[in-house]
Amino acid sequence: MAVQRLAAPAQRDRLWLDRETAQANAYDEIGSRYDEAFPHKEGQLACAEQLLERLRPGARVLDVGAGTGLPTARQLIEAGCEVTCLDLAPGMLELAQRNVPGATFILGDLLDLPDEPGQYEAVVAFFSLLHLPRARVRTAMKLIGRILIPGGYFALAMVEADVDDVAIPFLGSRIRVTGFLRDDLRALLRETGFEIAYEEVVSYAPETSTAQPEIQLFLLCRQTADPEHWG
Repeated sequence: MAVQRLAAPAQRDRLWLDRETAQANAYDEIGSRYDEAFPHKEGQLACAEQLLERLRPGARVLDVGAGTGLPTARQLIEAGCEVTCLDLAPGMLELAQRNVPGATFILGDLLDLPDEPGQYEAVVAFFSLLHLPRARVRTAMKLIGRILIPGGYFALAMVEADVDDVAIPFLGSRIRVTGFLRDDLRALLRETGFEIAYEEVVSYAPETSTAQPEIQLFLLCRQTADPEHWG
């Protein structure tokens, strides 16, 4: 299936474009080794299952940072959802095309998506928003709220850490990451118009010494605020 490419606005900061290109290149270097290092995704599967219990058959779902498409895009497709996989890394999106050929594919930055209301019944972002600085995480959450239908769902996973846009070694590459303490993440979700419907905290040890053990936060949220009234 053909891949749609998002165009960055002409005024986009050159430094930001260079940063995002470096992030994409790092994940293309990692490729399928990501799933090898993180083979146990029970928390992710459980959060997506909570989402599926609340969605109608055929619901439109955007998978932000879909990576290889495993397990989430495949789980959603097999449940009958209409899934769009969005990723910044072309190599990752190629893997997703092989793993979930029934999805639609978009190459680009979440922040470059058309800001049009009601595009999706749900958005999932498992370990993808952590690649943004905190200020842009807030911007991304507001955008997600606007592209959802009223009362739509947002499933999110983050690593718990009190860091903002720091460079770390990861699976033989170098990436920039952001984390929140759980109370701060809950507060940010409320501030951007979401109500938390489900939450799970998982202690995770990767199957490799090139990634550190981490505390994973899984949250399923429902849009409750009118985006027109957000600050």
